[in-house]
Amino acid sequence: MCDELTVEDDARLTRRQLGLAAGAVGAALVLPAPADAKPIAGRDVVITTPDGQCDAYFTAPSAGKHPAVLMWPDIMGLRPAFRKMADRLAQTGYAVLVVNQFYRSAKSPIIATGESFDQPAVRDRIMPWRAALTAAATTSDAKVFLAFLDLQKEVDTKRGIGSAGYCMGGPMVLRTAAARPARVHAGASFHGAGLVSDAPDSPHKLVPQLTGGYLIAIASNDDARSPNDKVALREAFAAAKRPAEIEVYADAMHGWCVIDSKVYNPPQAERAWARMLDLFAKNL
Repeated sequence: MCDELTVEDDARLTRRQLGLAAGAVGAALVLPAPADAKPIAGRDVVITTPDGQCDAYFTAPSAGKHPAVLMWPDIMGLRPAFRKMADRLAQTGYAVLVVNQFYRSAKSPIIATGESFDQPAVRDRIMPWRAALTAAATTSDAKVFLAFLDLQKEVDTKRGIGSAGYCMGGPMVLRTAAARPARVHAGASFHGAGLVSDAPDSPHKLVPQLTGGYLIAIASNDDARSPNDKVALREAFAAAKRPAEIEVYADAMHGWCVIDSKVYNPPQAERAWARMLDLFAKNL
């Protein structure tokens, strides 16, 4: 489950697959509103952390208090696609914070129009920024972001917080949940990169510290490369007696849930989105 390796898979897409993906991306930039969508209001925010000023986007229903969700973007960072995805989640009744996890190195957006991670120059620029996002840095950030959410008037602090993460954001979900288990009651990882490793601080080893329920949605090419990861995750959740839905999504490539991805897969993305909403409804 690695961004650098799955770039090679994406590069091998057939001409027909690329055409279908490009068409899907164009259509996806305007997401359908959920049924009974709530009016929302979004705003740019700046959050002070021990390591600097993090630029982020906060969006929530215009009236009332709601459970909060911390959203971690993929390796291309906070950009219009994630703002739209955050807005869509807010329309279903959540107060959503989506952050620029690379704030130590650059303000968002970190990519220009037409750039993508499969371009060597873009990868060379981003990878040093990613290296700064150690487990300790992510955990520190998560605590600050969760505290920020609890201070917002739109957030119902009597209800648990959820977290959702994409690609490199997947393991950040588990680190977030382990950082504040009393507050984080649900987490969803979509094509998460690096959820399982032999390192002492591997995200899957945090499972005993978690509370609530979890969704781990795995790309088919990630599973083909690392078929034992799903086994390790299932064993970790079972041993800790933590409920988790861990599934490989057929014919869904790494990145399939993100609406501006070249491999965006609308049917499978919608199915994963629906599973997240069900998870949050049950746990938050």
